[in-house]
Amino acid sequence: MVDREEDAVVDAWLTALETRQMADLTFQEVSRSLRALSSTYVERRATLAKGGAMGGAGKRAAFALFYAPLHYLLVNRIVRELGRPFTEVQTILDLGCGTGAAGAGWARACPRPARVNGVDRHPWAVEETRRTMSDLGVRGTVRMDDLTRVPMAGTPAPDRSKSSGNAKGRDNAHASSHDGASHKGQAVLLAFAVNEIEDAASRDGLRGRLLGHAAAGGRVIVVEPLAGFVAPWWGSWQRAFEAKGGHAHEWRFAVKLPALVEKLDRAAGLNHRELKARTLSF
Repeated sequence: MVDREEDAVVDAWLTALETRQMADLTFQEVSRSLRALSSTYVERRATLAKGGAMGGAGKRAAFALFYAPLHYLLVNRIVRELGRPFTEVQTILDLGCGTGAAGAGWARACPRPARVNGVDRHPWAVEETRRTMSDLGVRGTVRMDDLTRVPMAGTPAPDRSKSSGNAKGRDNAHASSHDGASHKGQAVLLAFAVNEIEDAASRDGLRGRLLGHAAAGGRVIVVEPLAGFVAPWWGSWQRAFEAKGGHAHEWRFAVKLPALVEKLDRAAGLNHRELKARTLSF
């Protein structure tokens, strides 16, 4: 019964997405934009930090109709596989939330859906996240901000006026700098977001704050593609997480894609019969 209800909610969300995103675009236009978007992720990654993935109505529609459902399905399945305590969180800070699909996927994997607070730098993504939350029945808020500067439970806010120092020092300082209060039930999600941070100091500072959040009792999930070139920093992050008691996983799930997603997958010459990702978690 629960699975049927979940399927019905997701189907309604996808129907609303298709109606809205394809109101002024043809399927051919969206599939062509999806090919261009896929090329951006693989061959022109330097443009991502400048909003390259959201450049133009076609790319935005392709992201919403194709990648967002994949992110929802993937994160929902990962959280269900991780189980407790990840399915028992009350709030999720979704940094670099995109259209809000990944955060909603985590929230709806919980027996009592968590509240999601989304953050993204792009105004279109912020508005889409509001719609995603509404369509999927997820409570929460969303705002525009820089994900590397957002305070999280158990850590001090980043100091914009000071240089970051060395990565090891940041990890140790932030991992121990919390107020002693337990932040059990509070979670932070970064789904396909860290790889878009160009500045190494900002990225390493974020890592330290995530470790501080975990040290204060919070939960963390970082999701990235399996392809190594996407996240050359992954090895150092994995070592830092594991040194503090975190875990690294690789995931491969055979899935039945929603009809439109499958059609776009074929038309763009892609292959997502299996969803794949790797995670760091606390």
